Amino acid sequence: MEIEAFATLVIPFIIVVYLAVLLFIRPPRVVLLASLLGGLTMGVLNALFDLLAYYAHWWHYTLNGLILHLPLPFYITPILTYGSIVYLLIWRFWHGRGHWVALLLLIFVPIFRATTDIVGSTVTYTG
Repeated sequence: MEIEAFATLVIPFIIVVYLAVLLFIRPPRVVLLASLLGGLTMGVLNALFDLLAYYAHWWHYTLNGLILHLPLPFYITPILTYGSIVYLLIWRFWHGRGHWVALLLLIFVPIFRATTDIVGSTVTYTG
């Protein structure tokens, strides 16, 4: 999927899902800002590692419209989904009977993301 198609078709859906999660969780302003800051930090780290991988010749993107060799609109997904929404869910479940759900999210989301990156790079490796 090209960057323009992703930006016009997927990003609005991600934003609507994010706003729906905000509607149901109803976090205080401090928690919302902390979740967005955590998501932004995760997105920036993801972009930096992708840039490092490009310059180390581990992989590169072959899309049109790259900025600094990176598909910048693609980082909306880790910022809002894996960063902010997961942080909000951990915050919501941390106190109470659902504490184990928060611990599972805290442990398995990074493992899931690392596994998908490793499997994705292994499956699509042509060399």
